[in-house]
Amino acid sequence: MPRRLRQDVQCDDTTCVAWEATVLPLNYTRASNFASRVGSLRSGAQGAKRKLSFAPLHRAPADVSDSNASDSSIIPPAHSRRIRSFVVRAGRMTAGQARAWQELWPTYGVEFTCQPLDLNAIFGRHAPRVLEIGFGTGDALLEYAKLHPDYDCLGIEVHPPGVGHLMIEAHKGGLANIRAICHDAVEVLEQALAAKSLDEVHIFFPDPWHKKRHHKRRLIQPPFVGLLARVLKPGGVVKLATDWQHYAEQMLDVMRSQPYFENLASGESLYSQRAAHRPLTRFERRGHRLGHGVWDLAFKRK
Repeated sequence: MPRRLRQDVQCDDTTCVAWEATVLPLNYTRASNFASRVGSLRSGAQGAKRKLSFAPLHRAPADVSDSNASDSSIIPPAHSRRIRSFVVRAGRMTAGQARAWQELWPTYGVEFTCQPLDLNAIFGRHAPRVLEIGFGTGDALLEYAKLHPDYDCLGIEVHPPGVGHLMIEAHKGGLANIRAICHDAVEVLEQALAAKSLDEVHIFFPDPWHKKRHHKRRLIQPPFVGLLARVLKPGGVVKLATDWQHYAEQMLDVMRSQPYFENLASGESLYSQRAAHRPLTRFERRGHRLGHGVWDLAFKRK
């Protein structure tokens, strides 16, 4: 690992750039901003010697005489970073999925713009509405749209190949009641959906983040459930499913702790039966073969 330079070390522009490359925490910085920062250093140095002044490691040293090299444009403040429940992995997109993004997105895609969505205009009608968060390849959302043509079905997914697959199947099935957003669900709930605008929310098999140190990344947490309560109409239903028992228990505890939801499970069991419209996923079928359990939950908005 490269040694840090002492505070009193004199360095030319090349050394300054090397310092940036080794010490600056790039995981908090976009490559383009970093390139701009390095370019500013090179253009401002003009071959002169300069003395390094050290700041905390989560912030880049800034030259106050350079108006284009402000800390805020390089690294966001630590308190602005939100723990996310997903990681966008570099998945492989087929030629058909890429073509769907070009040809079908104008029909089935909804752009996120930080502005409230006009769902009546998007779907071209006023109807009951269902939101599925993290629909994967869209099998459950497609099945629901087929079985409920009188419902408008909106899906959120951060992985482009899954969105492409959904659009292909929706086009094949001639489904006019389905739309997709490729964005962070938390931001969609916060900024794009009006209060009391949904009749149901489905969240099937979210990432369980099974390691204890990653439990903070789980989607079903009290603040998130509060967002669901805001967008659901009174009497609206949240349906959840997971094949990870510990996560099922956490889901149950979180939902039962919220004063604006009531459990729809009947009998002595605190869990619900699998919804008829929810198809078995390949992971679920494999789990059944191996004897793994699956837990479904249903809670109604008071």
